[in-house]
Amino acid sequence: MKRFTSEIIIGLEIHTEIDTKTKLFCRCQKAKKEDLPNSKCCPTCLGHPGSKPVLNKKAVEFALKLCLALNCEISPELIFSRKSYFYPDMSKNYQISQYEIPLGKNGKLNLRNGKEIGIIRVHMEEDPASLIHPAGLKESQYVLVDYNRSGNPLVEIVTEPDLASPDEARDFMKQLITVLNYLEIFDINEGIIKADANVSIKESGYTRVEIKNITGFKEIERALVYEVKRQQDELKHGKNIYQETRAWDSEKGTTFSLRKKETEEDYGYIIDTDLTVVEITDKWANQIKKEMPELAQDKVKKFVEKHKIKKEDAEILAAEKELAEMFEKVAKEIDPILAAKWLRRELVRVLNYNKKELHEVEIDEKHMIDLLKLVENKKITDNVAIRQKRKT
Repeated sequence: MKRFTSEIIIGLEIHTEIDTKTKLFCRCQKAKKEDLPNSKCCPTCLGHPGSKPVLNKKAVEFALKLCLALNCEISPELIFSRKSYFYPDMSKNYQISQYEIPLGKNGKLNLRNGKEIGIIRVHMEEDPASLIHPAGLKESQYVLVDYNRSGNPLVEIVTEPDLASPDEARDFMKQLITVLNYLEIFDINEGIIKADANVSIKESGYTRVEIKNITGFKEIERALVYEVKRQQDELKHGKNIYQETRAWDSEKGTTFSLRKKETEEDYGYIIDTDLTVVEITDKWANQIKKEMPELAQDKVKKFVEKHKIKKEDAEILAAEKELAEMFEKVAKEIDPILAAKWLRRELVRVLNYNKKELHEVEIDEKHMIDLLKLVENKKITDNVAIRQKRKT
């Protein structure tokens, strides 16, 4: 049993959609946000009697890339199980997932401060349908179901309870999104990444409370800050903390109780005999390794050694794939130290000024290089260049 020493203990179960063209077990095209409800589904998505799942090989390859990037041990076999539960988001009353043998295990991912976070397992599963509550989670008198999302390929990443603050949980999700972005297996505009957070505080004797379905790294911090304070306030007023599952209401900024916490045994996992066991051969795994791109940590090392920039600058540039690629192009034309300084500080400042993320804007790289050449040759100042960039 793990011995806890932190005031707060947090473990995450992160579900990320992977960017294939079709669903995990059928030929349905994955729906886009603008598609009509229930327009991208078939008998397999809906679990009709007689329909048989067929595994999407590309989804497996993407999941293998993620396992390798997270330093996981790869299972020699891919085995799927049925996770049984009755809920309107899963019409066949079970979800195809993995239980006994995950695709990857015993991995790790470092936070920005260098702290290593252990990863228990990485496994594949299908996404349930979307439930729409027209008047809000608690106020709606009815729920709508959209099966467009049902059957989309997901990868679940389960961490060790190594996170000691909401800020660390946020940073872990940011680092994971960076990995997904470098691997090009996640659509940052259309894809969904959600987390279930297990949080315990020392004052309660580390009673575990789960918060379900938190979307994005900003919301994970908000939800955990609220939940830690809620537990502390309950204890101050002489109340107990019970092991339970709670939901996060992002509009109200609060959690509310859903049910007492289930155990894995409650789901009655059984091997899915409709899907054959897939062998992960050494040849296949080695081929995936050869296709692995440079990751953020590789970029940091290269930027420091090749371009002689500060490690802190290299880490900021490498944190976003688009920014790293832009730096490499600009650094071919001008002094890399000037390029690093300008991109990590001034460009980010301009983006913040316009309330934009880098992937949301189109930047004319030639114009930027020409602008920085003027700065490099002392024909204009940084301030003039910044004003020019704000206009574009």
